[in-house]
Amino acid sequence: MFLGIDLGTSGVKLLLLGEDQQVHAVADAPVALQRPQPGWSEQHPAHWLAATEAAVAQLRAQAPQAWAQVRGVGLSGHMHGAVVLGAQGEVLRPAILWNDGRAAAECAALEQAVPTSREITGNLAMPGFTAPKLLWLRTHEPEVFARTRSVLLPKDWLRLQLTGDAVSDMSDASGTLWLDVARRDWSDTLLAACGLTRAHMPRLAEGSDATSALRADVAARWGLPAGVVVAGGGGDNAASAVGVGARQAGQGFVSLGTSGVVFRVSERFAPATESAVHAFAHALPGRWHQMAVMLSAASAFGWLACITGQSEARLSAAVQSMDLARHAQAPVFLPYLSGERTPHNNAAATGVFMGLRTEHDATDMACAVMEGVGFGLMDGLQAMQAAAAEGGGSAAPLALVGGGARSDAWAQMLASGLDCVLERPEGAHAAAALGAARLAAMACGGDEALWCQSLSAQARFLPEPAQQALLHERHARFKALYPALLSHF
Repeated sequence: MFLGIDLGTSGVKLLLLGEDQQVHAVADAPVALQRPQPGWSEQHPAHWLAATEAAVAQLRAQAPQAWAQVRGVGLSGHMHGAVVLGAQGEVLRPAILWNDGRAAAECAALEQAVPTSREITGNLAMPGFTAPKLLWLRTHEPEVFARTRSVLLPKDWLRLQLTGDAVSDMSDASGTLWLDVARRDWSDTLLAACGLTRAHMPRLAEGSDATSALRADVAARWGLPAGVVVAGGGGDNAASAVGVGARQAGQGFVSLGTSGVVFRVSERFAPATESAVHAFAHALPGRWHQMAVMLSAASAFGWLACITGQSEARLSAAVQSMDLARHAQAPVFLPYLSGERTPHNNAAATGVFMGLRTEHDATDMACAVMEGVGFGLMDGLQAMQAAAAEGGGSAAPLALVGGGARSDAWAQMLASGLDCVLERPEGAHAAAALGAARLAAMACGGDEALWCQSLSAQARFLPEPAQQALLHERHARFKALYPALLSHF
């Protein structure tokens, strides 16, 4: 039995995977998000551990026999977060998260200090990445920076609590702007530009490596035997790729999680920084991936549900019942509630409804939000295709994962907008936790080809020509809005 732990922005999800590759149980616990100032996003690491312990208790109660057989643990987590620790391993301040936009000025400073940073990291310097956050601390909280002895990513801080070892995997480390992504090693040049050295960094491992074991006291508290192996794991998107079986070049997925992602595996390091596409190491050895990321996806739909007082399920069902004539009259939505990455790289961008009228209601706004997120993902996929000189739609079907994947209306809109077949696999909402558990199985000696198979499709969505025509027309309006409003952000 293998345990996958996925530290998400809104909560921790745990999954038990059997030797038969079947999911035996899933549990989750929420984690609160703090926004102490506009554009800021923080969490207290202690809450991650408390949520993990709560989810462990749920799993033990659900499946006590399966739980007792756990022999490997894999970790997945939201990327880019900065957890700064003092000399005794104490957390010096709340973690600054991936969707925090305070470090925009520091991005320019870092690229000026290291003109080759894009070639080394495969990425533009963006406020959400880890390195600019440390530069921000050095300027704005110098006493905290001076006391910092180590910096960990969120899932790796959780690993430290469970194992006592400071380790990161290649995929998660790729999102720091301190990794030489082609060489899969820390860059001394970029670390020095932030006033840091390798001594501040965890050791590196591949996602499927056995890196350590659960501490004896943790194993005893959890009712597990000594020597439970802990795998390197992966950043949330790389782990999701493992979860859906995306291990070979061209395979990939679309994610409707808190953020939105288009992900494709590549066999080589292939930067495309001119269009704000990410190039990261995969959680599997010897592979990389390209990724287009938008900062608000399912979170934007959740935001609308909250302010309208309706459930996400009800809003989704209402959108599904809309005909194309009503859709054509819906407002247009820019989904930049937390700024944006691909393709704009603008932390100051904001959300916008354009074309609101008195006849519009919550259903029309929900349609606009789904469509706006879809248009953001279309922009990302087009940027990836332009970088690869592919053109046209995606040749291979893409898996659809994340909490938003539950919505048939949204899945169909995405298939038409992206001009590709989308397959929603069984357990799509828990792909990262499943990937973490699969990495644990590999760390315990399992064969990658066996443990990283594609999941069977629960549903399949094909582009619909009439819907495509409408979305094509509305996408042109969407794309015209951003440059028209840019000076107002």
